[in-house]
Amino acid sequence: QVQLVESGGGLVQAGGSLRLSCAASGVTFSTYYMGWFRQAPGKEREFVADINRSGVRTSYADSVKGRFTVTRDNAKNTVYLQMNSLKPEDTAVYYCRAIISGSWDRPGLYDYWGQGTQVTVSS
Repeated sequence: QVQLVESGGGLVQAGGSLRLSCAASGVTFSTYYMGWFRQAPGKEREFVADINRSGVRTSYADSVKGRFTVTRDNAKNTVYLQMNSLKPEDTAVYYCRAIISGSWDRPGLYDYWGQGTQVTVSS
């Protein structure tokens, strides 16, 4: 079955960096658009970043532009989120997500989520 497993979260001081990984299995990875989302306590889940199938195109939420970088390695079935200059407001559970078609708001038939990894940024 399809599985997405996030790793790399943890506790970091403001201004520090973390790199999250999302390893996929049970999918033809290169056919999927991949995204990162996060959910802070008491907040709705929100879009963070995404990357197209080839890795050529990326997009970011305004709140993380210039600080976060999303990449993928299709040979390793893995997508990454490099997070620099972390702020306390980045504290959240981070999830990876995979779709083949549609959009994040209205995905097609295939829409898979990981279990999430906790990122905590202290002030």
